[in-house]
Amino acid sequence: MFRVIAWAALALYLITVGLWPAALAPVSLGLDGIAAVIAAVPGPVLALAAVAAWLKHRPAPAKTATA
Repeated sequence: MFRVIAWAALALYLITVGLWPAALAPVSLGLDGIAAVIAAVPGPVLALAAVAAWLKHRPAPAKTATA
């Protein structure tokens, strides 16, 4: 029984080690592309966009309870 578990664990390990870099490559390239786009935009423009987004989606003021 132990041999079956050991062989299955070895096979799972080899599949994971062999496939993980290939599966991760598109994700890594996508994140690198997003980072390059963000790096190309100046900081003040990003800050202005963040402020505009916050003003558009800011939380509503809390309503006071009236009796």
